[in-house]
Formats: sequence, structure tokens, C-alpha cells
Amino acid sequence: MGCVSVLLRRATGAIGRPPVWLGIVLVLDAAIAVTGIFVGRGSGLLGLLAAGPLLACARCGGRATALVAAYAVALCAIVTAVSGAAGNMMATYRFIMIIAAGVVAVFVAVIRGRREGTLIRINDRVQRAILRPLPAEFGGVALASHYQSATKQALVGGDLYDIAMTQYGPRFIIGDVKGKGLDAVGRCAAVLAAFREVAFAEPDLVNLAAEMDAHVSRDLEIEDFVTVILAEFAPGEVRIVNCGHHPPAKMAADSAELQLMAPGQPSPPLGLQPRPARQDIALGPGDRLLFYTDGLVETRDHQGRFFELSRPAVVKALAEPDLDAAVRQVVRLLLEHAGGRLADDVLLVLGEPSVTQPTSGRGHFPGSEGVALAGGQENRQ
Repeated sequence: MGCVSVLLRRATGAIGRPPVWLGIVLVLDAAIAVTGIFVGRGSGLLGLLAAGPLLACARCGGRATALVAAYAVALCAIVTAVSGAAGNMMATYRFIMIIAAGVVAVFVAVIRGRREGTLIRINDRVQRAILRPLPAEFGGVALASHYQSATKQALVGGDLYDIAMTQYGPRFIIGDVKGKGLDAVGRCAAVLAAFREVAFAEPDLVNLAAEMDAHVSRDLEIEDFVTVILAEFAPGEVRIVNCGHHPPAKMAADSAELQLMAPGQPSPPLGLQPRPARQDIALGPGDRLLFYTDGLVETRDHQGRFFELSRPAVVKALAEPDLDAAVRQVVRLLLEHAGGRLADDVLLVLGEPSVTQPTSGRGHFPGSEGVALAGGQENRQ
């Protein structure tokens, strides 16, 4: 059943693509024309050729719709000539009807294209304001990231991230709101607003999660929730609290395997009163930590198999010397696994201690000299 559902979902998505839709429309008009020839001159099927351009304008641009309209008129002329109906009043009426349908369809396609272009430009600016690009280095941590929304022409969907330099050190959030695409952007904005407000005031990560839950719950519907990881980087370690999110994967400098940093006690997501425990994860020179959302590990191939982080090719990709190259390689493997089309939003953030990170002292980070850091040594992994 899982394989069948995956195939059905991919087939449905493929039909909606303009080139595939255009091909379907052309074949449909051709089938109507052939049927009209066999049925004969008394058939009223030729009027159905007007359906071609009218269907095309729903998915295709003005030029492609005009092509379909001309194609429908040509088919009408061919069928009329073959069936010997030239000069017939009904044939003339059908010609006029198909031409009129084509003009209307082209007009609709052009207007729709302009409106979509305007909405895309507005959407681009709004989404870039919500999700700010991560810096290549921040507070002693080198970072590389990739975000891809499953919604066409959307930069932001249901996944979120942000990083901030606080008096407690660099703090990072990654999360996934219920839903995807543009409908989830508002909930993403609410979560990020809560993080940016509370991250500077609350010294304890567990209490930070509780404060964010209180803020976010006011903006969520009764069935909504947000899985998140809150992380705080310190020299030699990263402290995290996990609220229902997929655990990060650690690759030690001297290891060729990925280790999932799963919490000892699972916690529900934001919106469901989480009570997470803090984890302290050792992060020395050369160690890497991969944060990700469910779109990475829940993507299936054509046989319904999930994308596994333990695959040797994925581990090899994450070991690339350059962080950006490592992330690009993982994304390439993911797209190959999914057949080139993603069914869910995907976010990856790969981090490791940078060469500029201090090796001694717990209270200082580049760019935050003289700022004290909080934190203990509980649950060290």
C-alpha cells in the first residue's frame, strides 16, 4: 500500500506540471479529432476541441495556450475537410466557437501569469524577511544550510530556523510546524518571533522551551503543534533541548559513522506542553552535528523506502572537507532518492567548531568578548 500511495502521489504531482499538462491537452484534442473523423460529418464532437485551450490556460502560460488554440483550430479544419463538411453552417459555427474559446483562454492565461508573478515577488520578499540566511561562521561555529520548500516557487514552507548571539552564547532553533507550503508561513513567523523575544532573557534552555510554548500556544489552533530543537553552543559542547523533533546526527572527527543524539525521554512538541530534558553533546574540533527536519528522513523512493542517514554515501558526503559541499552532496543524494521531486519541505543545517573558536575558557566567544555563559555538565554525550 505504501508503494502504491507513493506512486499515486507522484503521478498526481506530475500531471500538474505545465509540460505534462500541455501534453495531455494536445492528446485529448487529437483524440477528439480522430473520433470526429470516424463518427462522420453529422457528429457534434468538433465543438469539444474548444476544451483544449480552456484546459491549457489553467496550467500553461499565454504562449503555450495560444499554441493549443491554434492546434485546435487546425484540427477542426482538418476534420471538416476530411469529413466533407466544408461550407456547412454548423462547421462555420464550430470554427467561430473554437476561435473564441482560444482567445478567451489566452487572455485568462496571460492575466493569471501576471498575477502569479506579482504574488511570487511579494512572497519572495516576505519569506526572506522571515527566514534570514545563516552566516558561514557564528560565535565559533562554522555553519552550512539548505532549505527547500515542497511548494513550487515558495522559499519558505513549514520548516524554520534562526540563530542569535545572546549573553549565554550562540543560540539556535530548528523546527517544523504542522502543515507545509504557504499556509504554514504564518505559524513559522509566530515561532521565530517567540524565539527572538525569549532567547535573550531566559538563561535555562528547558525554561526557554516552556516560555516559547506559552507564547506560541496563543497563535496555534487546538490541533496545531511545532516540533523544535533549541541549541546553545559552548566551547567543546552543544546543549540542546528537543521538543518532539528528529534528533540531530553527530559525526565524530575520528569516526565514519553517524550517531543519532536521541533524548533519553521524548518530549511532546510546542503547543502540547513540552517538558524536555537538556542534553549536553560533546563537540570537539572536527566533530560535526547535522540538524534536519522530517522532509529529509521521511522522503521515499519509488519503492516506498525511506531516505536513511546511515547509508555509506550519506556518511561519505557529510565527511566532505567543505561544509557547503557536504550539504550539497546530501541534497543531491536526497533528490536522486526522491526521483527529483520532494513531497515535503526539507531543511538541513550542518555545523562544526570553527578554527577561530577558543580552546580554553567557558565564557567567551568571538564577537561576544566579556559575556558570561551559563550551563552545567548534565547528561553529557
